[in-house]
Amino acid sequence: MLINHPILGPRDAAEFVYKGDARLIHRPDWQADDAVAQFTDYGYLRDNPAGLHRELWFHEQGDRSWLVVTRDTTTHEITKVELARDVARAEGRSR
Repeated sequence: MLINHPILGPRDAAEFVYKGDARLIHRPDWQADDAVAQFTDYGYLRDNPAGLHRELWFHEQGDRSWLVVTRDTTTHEITKVELARDVARAEGRSR
């Protein structure tokens, strides 16, 4: 499977490490009243969708960037690849 890195171009998926659902970039607020419950859900609960899914990938054997990859889990077709920092900024996160 090839991942079309937004900066480096097409790369073999073996260069990357799958880290999970792209929602992981939305860390819970550690100061919230229910922070323990939020972090428990954040760390342990996962969906296992069939079809389009936004995933978080780390370019471990390359520039060490984080990517949000939109992939069809039934065909492995990748339809979109974005830098995770750009996704976070577009969603209003500055860090």
